[in-house]
Amino acid sequence: MTAQIPTWLKEMVGRNKAALRTTQAKQAQQGLDHAALHTVCVEAQCPNRGECLNCGDATFMILGEYCTRGCKFCAVSKQKPLPPDPQEPAKIAQTIQEWKIRYAVLTSPTRDDLPDGGAGHFAHVIKAIYQMDPTVRTEPLIPDFRGQTEDLQTVLQAEPTVLAHNIETVPQLYSEVRIGADYRRSLDLLAASKKLAPHILTKSGIMLGLGESESQIKSTLQDLRTVGVDLLTIGQYLAPSKKHHEVLRYAEPAEYKMWQEYALSIGFLAAACGPLVRSSYHAGALYQQAKLMQKIDKKEI
Repeated sequence: MTAQIPTWLKEMVGRNKAALRTTQAKQAQQGLDHAALHTVCVEAQCPNRGECLNCGDATFMILGEYCTRGCKFCAVSKQKPLPPDPQEPAKIAQTIQEWKIRYAVLTSPTRDDLPDGGAGHFAHVIKAIYQMDPTVRTEPLIPDFRGQTEDLQTVLQAEPTVLAHNIETVPQLYSEVRIGADYRRSLDLLAASKKLAPHILTKSGIMLGLGESESQIKSTLQDLRTVGVDLLTIGQYLAPSKKHHEVLRYAEPAEYKMWQEYALSIGFLAAACGPLVRSSYHAGALYQQAKLMQKIDKKEI
């Protein structure tokens, strides 16, 4: 049975929607539209879009707006994708320079139609950003590339600051909500990233409210730490429409605090946990927290 959204969460979402009406948010969206760029903020109906646009943040969605898979929680359209835009890397780099973005998050729909899953395009975008300004930090949030290590290596060779890949939910729910994905494959990808490029931080995230139990969440977080994941995000699942997977529960704020404390206690360098937290939410700040913890750990050693 679908859970009823609590009043306090409705108010949080409402404040973010209101923020979309500010002059700064409208100008930011107009700039993206003018450059013909997509953001996951829009395509995935992110509830933080108003807040982030007012802060000058945006997560660029490369490789088009259509996905080749059909996850039951995702708002991104499932249609036949268009070929990659060869001008996209330059457009994104130019927009990042114009907005004075210091930490750029890049994601994409899953592109199983491409031989390399879009890995080469990710690398081109990262390199274009560095060519424009080598001091910008980058965080590609990648699909699983069907488990192809050479495609992962293509992205890592572009030297991103953080390599992100979301586990999304507990393994027991994969067959129900993550059609075409594989829990073990995603864990192996994160493990391979650490093996191939141990100096690059890894990041992952899950959603609450799809039907997971507390013990399943705890086991999933332990799995992520076992493969060396450094940064974690946990947020509330919000159904994009009635056609998507229903929300089975809404976690209270205290639960997010508990999971954040647990995550740090088992070795994550930084964790962002909250109802409207998404994988790219204040990503630069979370990275800085992780780097600070690394320095503290080195001093203690």
